[in-house]
Amino acid sequence: MSLVRSFIAVDIESPDVIKKIEEVQREVLRLGLDIKLVERENLHITLRFLGEIPQSRVDSIIKALASVKFNKFMIKLAELGVFPDLSRPRVLWIGVSQGAEELTKLANIVRETVDKYAEHKEDREFTPHLTIGRIKSGQNAHKLREFVQRYKGVEFGVVAVEKVKLKRSVLTPRGPIYSDLFVLHLT
Repeated sequence: MSLVRSFIAVDIESPDVIKKIEEVQREVLRLGLDIKLVERENLHITLRFLGEIPQSRVDSIIKALASVKFNKFMIKLAELGVFPDLSRPRVLWIGVSQGAEELTKLANIVRETVDKYAEHKEDREFTPHLTIGRIKSGQNAHKLREFVQRYKGVEFGVVAVEKVKLKRSVLTPRGPIYSDLFVLHLT
């Protein structure tokens, strides 16, 4: 049985916003962290990670997602943060300062719609964020506190949320390669 590693997401496609994100990523590299940055073509906000699911479930997920009705909206990306916390950072992210309620509503509807097809039950509440890097070790992590502080209140721009995508993720030694399996256009 072939498995498909997949997730549902909103892609970040605004060239201006991507440019600002890449500037921050270049700054992060200068901190000397042991970090794997997210490539520009892979920048997205995950609504639901589905895991390794049987190929046979993909059609059911597409059918379920196609039934979702939601209006387009805008989000504003601002500030930096880390998960789980600054004492042991693993994920560097950009927050959502406006439109977070709509994004959370959308994520919850998507989750309700596709949860039964996922590899695992999702127990964590949705936290609107855009991952821009994954921290692999504690090397120079102390430098992050000041860096994150410097971005308090800094805005990266506004992004239109017009599409929700079911994506395949193929893991390679150089990083994941994503492809769209289905695109839901919001109204």
